[in-house]
Amino acid sequence: MAFDIKICGLKTEEALKAVLDNGASHVGFIFFAKSPRNVSPDEAGRLREAAKGRAKAVAVTVDADDAFLDEIVAKMAPDMIQLHGKETPERVAEVKVRYGLPVMKAFSIREAADFEAMAAYIGIADRMLFDAKPPAGSELPGGNGVSFDWRLLAGLDASVDYMLSGGLNAANIGDAITLASPPGIDISSGVESAPGVKDDALIDNFFRAVRAARESSAA
Repeated sequence: MAFDIKICGLKTEEALKAVLDNGASHVGFIFFAKSPRNVSPDEAGRLREAAKGRAKAVAVTVDADDAFLDEIVAKMAPDMIQLHGKETPERVAEVKVRYGLPVMKAFSIREAADFEAMAAYIGIADRMLFDAKPPAGSELPGGNGVSFDWRLLAGLDASVDYMLSGGLNAANIGDAITLASPPGIDISSGVESAPGVKDDALIDNFFRAVRAARESSAA
C-alpha cells in the first residue's frame, strides 16, 4: 500500500519545490484568514501549477460557503478538498456532488470517544484526517503543533483510510509510524522555522526521518 505524505500550509515556490523534490504525495494550500498559512485562491492557483503530475493539490477550508469554494475550485483547480471545520455529513456530500472532487474530512482528537463522530461520515468522506484538538485559546483548527496519543489509533477499524496529523516533526515521526502505522501523514508547523514559514532544512530532515522510520518498520 502506498504511504502518503502531505505537506500543508505552503505559501512559496521555494517551499513547494522542496517538498516536491522530497517526494510529497500531497501538497496543501490553506484558505482560512486567521491562519499564518493563509493564501488567496489566485496564489494557490499559481503555486499548484508546479505540482501537476507530481503531487495531488489539496484545498484546505474551514466551514467555507459555496461562493468561496466556487472561487477556490475555479482558480486553483484542486485535486481534493479538505474540510477542516464543523461540516456535517450532509455538507460533505453536497461539496462532493457540487465539485465532483474527493473530500477529506478532518476530526479533532484528544481521547478515544472523539473517534465516534467519524461514524456518520463513513461512506461519504473519501478520507479522514485525525488532528489533535486545538489547545485552549487557539483560533486555528489545525497547525497548532500539538499531538494526541497515537496509541488510540490501534482501536480504529482497519478499513478506515486516513491521514495522521498534529504535532508531527522529524523527532517524533518514527514513534508515530511505529505506534500507529498510518496510511498517510500530514504535517505543517513541524517543518517551519516560524508560524507559516517553511524551512528547507526542516523539510529535508523530516523526509529523511520518515524514510528511516519506514525502513526500520519494514525490517
